[in-house]
Amino acid sequence: MTDPADQPQPDQTPGAPHPREAAQLFGHDAAEAAFLDAFKAGRLHHGWLIAGPQGVGKATLAWRIARFLLAQPRGDPGMFAAAPPTSLDVPAADPAHALVAAGAHPGLLVIRRGYDLKRKRLRQVITVEETRRLHRFFGTHATEGGWRVVIVDAADEMNVNAANALLKALEEPPARALLLLVAHRPSALLPTIRSRCRMLPLAPLHPADMAGALAQAGFDPGEDAAAVAALSGGSVGAAVRLMAEDGVKLYAEVNAVLGAAPRIDRARLLRLARDNAGRDGDGRFELLVRLIEMWLARLARSGVTGPSTPEAAKGEADTLARLSPDPRAARAWAEAAATLLPRVRQGRALNLDPAGLVLDTGLKIEGVAQGILRQTA
Repeated sequence: MTDPADQPQPDQTPGAPHPREAAQLFGHDAAEAAFLDAFKAGRLHHGWLIAGPQGVGKATLAWRIARFLLAQPRGDPGMFAAAPPTSLDVPAADPAHALVAAGAHPGLLVIRRGYDLKRKRLRQVITVEETRRLHRFFGTHATEGGWRVVIVDAADEMNVNAANALLKALEEPPARALLLLVAHRPSALLPTIRSRCRMLPLAPLHPADMAGALAQAGFDPGEDAAAVAALSGGSVGAAVRLMAEDGVKLYAEVNAVLGAAPRIDRARLLRLARDNAGRDGDGRFELLVRLIEMWLARLARSGVTGPSTPEAAKGEADTLARLSPDPRAARAWAEAAATLLPRVRQGRALNLDPAGLVLDTGLKIEGVAQGILRQTA
C-alpha cells in the first residue's frame, strides 16, 4: 500500500520522483550484472544488502530488482521458456510494471519508517510493528508460484526489536522469496543480518552518470553544474537537495564569510547566522551546518592534496590554498570539523539559539585560522 498523498515518504528525496519511477539506473552496471548472473545461474541468494552512500541509487536498484522478479513467468514454462534475460529492464506494457509503479503489486512488501499520525511526522526508526508485517506477508501463498519481494529501506534505520524480527525472516525464508535491504551504513546492522545477505556495494556516481540521473529526475543544474558536482559527492539525492534548497548560493556565502578568516566580517557573519538559523528554520539551519562541515572537510583535504577541483564556489581554490597550505594546517582543520559541528548539533538538540551557535562556530574558525597563519608567517 502507498502512503497517503499528504504524508512524506522516507524513501523519497523531497522534490524528486520516487525511486520506483526511475526507468534507468546510472553508474551501477556491475551491481546489476552480479544480480542478473546469480539469477540466470539459479543461485539467487534470498537476502541482498544494497549498500553505499545515501542518494547514489540504492533504492532505484532495489525497485528495479523487485520489478524484474515480479515480471518473471510464474510456474514452470517448460519448452516455452523465454531466452535468458540480458538486463533488469521490464517493458512498460508488462502488468508488473504498472502494479509496482502504483505500489499495488500483491507480491511486493515495502518496509520503511512509518508516519506518526499523532505527532504528524515520520518516525525516527523502523519499529517492530513494521517488520512484523513480514510474517503476514510470507504467510500468504505466492500467486501461482510467483515471487514475493520485500524492500527494507533503510535497513540501518531499524530499532533492535525490528532488526531481530527481520533476522528471523532471513533465517527461514519461504521459497521464491527475496529480501532487499537498502543500507546507508551497513556497519550499523546486526552482524547476523549482514552474514545472511549477499552484498551489492554501490559507489558514488561519476559526473557523467550524475548528469544522466539528474536529467532523468527532471533536474538541470545549468551553470551550477560544477558546484553541484563538487558539493554532492556523487549523490543524486544530495544534488537534488542542494538545488531545491539553493545550497550552491549558500555555500558560496559560507566560503566568502568564513574564508575571510582570520579577518571575518562580524556583521556579515551575524547576517549569515540570522538568515539561515532562525528558530523556525530547522531545515535551513541543518543545511547551513552541513555546508560548513563540508567547507571544513575541503579545507582539511586541501592541505594534503591541494585545492579540490572543480571549485564549489568562486574564489574557493585561493581560499583553500591560503588557509590550508600544508598537512599541519590540514590536521588543524580536520580537528576543528570533528569538534565544532558535533557541538553545534548538540547545542541545537538542547534548544540553544541556533544563530548564536553559528556565530560562535564562525569565531572559533577565526581562531583556528589565526593559529595556522601565525605559524606559517
